[in-house]
Amino acid sequence: MTLSTAVEISYLFSSVLFVIGLKRLQSPATARRGNQLAAVAMFIAICATLLGNQIAEWNTILIGIAVGGIIGYWAAKTVQMTEMPELVGIFNGFGGAASALVAGAELLRLQSLNVTSPLGEGLSIVLSCLIGTVTFSGSFVAFGKLKGIVSGNPITFPLQKTLNAGLFIGLLVLGGAIMGLFQLGNLTTLNTFYIFTIAALSLGILLVIPIGGADMPVVISLLNSYSGLAASAAGFVISSNVLIISGALVGASGLILTLIMCKAMNRSLTNVAFGAFGGESIIGTQGDDSEKIARPVDAEGAAMILAYAQSVVVVPGYGLAVAQAQHELRKVVDNLEEKGVDVKYAIHPVAGRMPGHMNVLLAEADVSYDKLFDLDEINDDFDRTDVVLVVGANDVVNPEAHNPQSVIAGMPILDVDKAKSVIVMKRSLSTGFAGIDNPLFYMDHTLMLFGDAKETMNDLVREVREA
Repeated sequence: MTLSTAVEISYLFSSVLFVIGLKRLQSPATARRGNQLAAVAMFIAICATLLGNQIAEWNTILIGIAVGGIIGYWAAKTVQMTEMPELVGIFNGFGGAASALVAGAELLRLQSLNVTSPLGEGLSIVLSCLIGTVTFSGSFVAFGKLKGIVSGNPITFPLQKTLNAGLFIGLLVLGGAIMGLFQLGNLTTLNTFYIFTIAALSLGILLVIPIGGADMPVVISLLNSYSGLAASAAGFVISSNVLIISGALVGASGLILTLIMCKAMNRSLTNVAFGAFGGESIIGTQGDDSEKIARPVDAEGAAMILAYAQSVVVVPGYGLAVAQAQHELRKVVDNLEEKGVDVKYAIHPVAGRMPGHMNVLLAEADVSYDKLFDLDEINDDFDRTDVVLVVGANDVVNPEAHNPQSVIAGMPILDVDKAKSVIVMKRSLSTGFAGIDNPLFYMDHTLMLFGDAKETMNDLVREVREA
């Protein structure tokens, strides 16, 4: 067997592992194994690429692998669960940047050799650079919004959409000019390419700044799709079949996930991208009328209600991640189950700040996967549920979604208000990212357990055990 044949077989094997790994990501029970399979596939593909190109100088490559591996391992081990969306955003950005750098390096190589290539390669270089740089700058703006460095409110200005459209048309013109100059062997190709790259970076920033904090989960998954498309385009640039396949898989799966997230919010993708919806949380008020009075409860009272219930549904939200209270919540549930209470977890697709945020959070606390139910599976059970415990969630349980005049009208929510009793754990009556008040907090069968989720959950653990 020749070396080239062995490399192609390795690429084929890697592609199969990528598909199997992606398939296993569909379930929390198999997601970890799927991620490991995909990592093995990438390792095989990298080794095959390096061996297939018969590289003589390994020092730089080995240093890069070592430094990148150490940074990746350190980041994965030290990142807090509340910072996981930011980490995913950074990874998306670096993936896009890597693809753009591959395209730029290939253009520089061809220019240094003073040779041209088919029009298709020039198109691949342009697309890889465009999508990669837009992903890079857009991902870091998303990171800034999630981190609080950039305002979570939509940042808009007059004629913003017109500017974006003009910039995009300008990029198409510049891209065409690059391909034309490249075919002519004109040395000014590089100058045009640099201008093209700067314009693409600017477009990435301008596309993400008008998107509010409420839509960040959708933005993260969309940028993930972009990074895959950029990688696939880079695969065409360097004639790498495995990079084309893996990039296409990431791009397609990211787009499908984006559409699922949009459906979960009852929003179109264009509305998310251009709607300037959702900003930073602001403090809500109870109002002056008697119909808007929230009824507080202490940990002891909440524990008595939970302990004597037959069925309890827990609805986790971003507040649980902020407080890092998932382990304490697990202890509360364990104590309830020891008392014979049937406990389930209801997971909304957009709860948290990235797709699957709550699943990852609960998995860290070793919550059994068969206790997790998504919106469609559990929504019909709420009218037969004794108590719903809402931990740090807001918009995903807001009955205002049923109000045609509300800004979240039509958004599929967890209908927790249909349960016999509701206990909401929050620091205050603050609004969610949608910026609107939640009528659930003031309903007659709702009790508000105020305080830091971790401290309050510790109190709840003790009180449930003693109840």
